[in-house]
Amino acid sequence: MQVPVQISFHGLDHSDAVEQRVREKVEKLEQFSKDLVSCRVVIEQHHKNTSNQHHKGEPFHVTINLSVPGEELVVRRDPKEVHVNEDISIAIRDAFDAMEKQLKSWIGKQREADRDAHKSA
Repeated sequence: MQVPVQISFHGLDHSDAVEQRVREKVEKLEQFSKDLVSCRVVIEQHHKNTSNQHHKGEPFHVTINLSVPGEELVVRRDPKEVHVNEDISIAIRDAFDAMEKQLKSWIGKQREADRDAHKSA
């Protein structure tokens, strides 16, 4: 993995397995573009009570900030959206699927800009 990755856990304990899963997902994004500058992933779980225990109905929220040259791509799931999930693996998968779409769109725009620049020259 070339891109620096920062992973933060808020409202839940750190998990090596979850961190490894996130790193694997970032590696997959690197397959689409070697231009990634950095990646910050925040996994959080808001609790209705003061204990730090997971209770059914308390979804995980995943935010991904992916820095690419000249831009920052962001995936953030609002707690009111249907995209939040009570299963951390599915929440991570869904967030990275959305980021993959954004990254592919950014790559397409970069290619268009390069083509347009070559046509103008």
